[in-house]
Amino acid sequence: MDIQNDVLALLLAGGQGSRLKELTKHTAKPAVPYGGKYRIIDFALSNAANSGIPTIAILTQYKPLQLNEHLGIGEPWDYNHAPAGMKILSPYASEEGGRWFTGTANAIYENLDYIDSVNPRYVVILSGDHIYKMDYMAMVKEHVAKGADGTISVIEVPWEDAPRFGIVNIDEGGRIEEFDEKPEQPKNNMASMGIYVFTWKVLREYLIADEKQGESDHDFGKNILPTMLREGRRLFAYRFDGYWKDVGTVRSYWESNLDLLNRKNSLRLLDGDWRIYTNNANLPPHRIGKEAKISEALINEACEIYGDVTKCVLFSGVRIEEGATVINSVLQSNVVVKSGARVENAIVMENITVEGDQVIGDSATVSLVSEDGIRVE
Repeated sequence: MDIQNDVLALLLAGGQGSRLKELTKHTAKPAVPYGGKYRIIDFALSNAANSGIPTIAILTQYKPLQLNEHLGIGEPWDYNHAPAGMKILSPYASEEGGRWFTGTANAIYENLDYIDSVNPRYVVILSGDHIYKMDYMAMVKEHVAKGADGTISVIEVPWEDAPRFGIVNIDEGGRIEEFDEKPEQPKNNMASMGIYVFTWKVLREYLIADEKQGESDHDFGKNILPTMLREGRRLFAYRFDGYWKDVGTVRSYWESNLDLLNRKNSLRLLDGDWRIYTNNANLPPHRIGKEAKISEALINEACEIYGDVTKCVLFSGVRIEEGATVINSVLQSNVVVKSGARVENAIVMENITVEGDQVIGDSATVSLVSEDGIRVE
């Protein structure tokens, strides 16, 4: 089934990510550094490239400078080829004036002209703030095979987390009977991943109708999907059982970075068959001193390690001096930990120096260290 040229991916990357606190003070959530050398958006972008989707549009909004610089012309993901490739779509002024995107569905609606110019049969709607590997074309093919109007990718989550997600209730054939957005008492733990495939001509009608509803939140989970279900549209669930993490909070961001150190973690960054690509600086190799002690770590280029490191993710240019101890922590680029300092269960943002007399964090909490000070989660 050769339908690749009929598919357009739309990547929602305009979120502020306020729950990430200082991590998003200067940049959009999808541009937050992750895993030693990547940014969060690299995962959805690389998934699209590895899936063979020829055209992707990235919808930006909140503080997009770093994100736009990172994306460039899409070369690391092989999206720098016309007429397909990568397009960045931002809010713009019209005859009625300028306005921000007001919801996930509204962001797509405001770009109808662009989507119509591409004229896809199917659209894949993606979020730029999740960590996972997924073949989107496999999902599209199942959507087509079932004659679906819409398909939602779902994953089982812990019951205690289910109220934070959109929960889908499905029949034995996988058809969705109910979509419950963040229910207080969920009927099951099958959660929407925020990844959708739609038949474009169907979705287009619903976007236009929704925009006319003044009381609508213009949101897929709250408005578009429930309306489609009420009107009997064919919506199906696509089950995903790999690694997936919504890194929307400081703690989940910290957990997901440290998950990379688990050999049983199915994300497998070293898997050459499904690489995660990024726009990264060409830096010199890292240096390990003869007195250094390292156990379980991801170490990026240009790091210098002379102290003790246990279960850490180190971005480029980190320096840990002899006599310093760092445990269960994520150190962003150009962090310096001076001799005598101890850092545990922490995220230290880029360009921060931890002085020699500082003790940051403990085994019970997660600390976020930024230019504004130390925040304990």
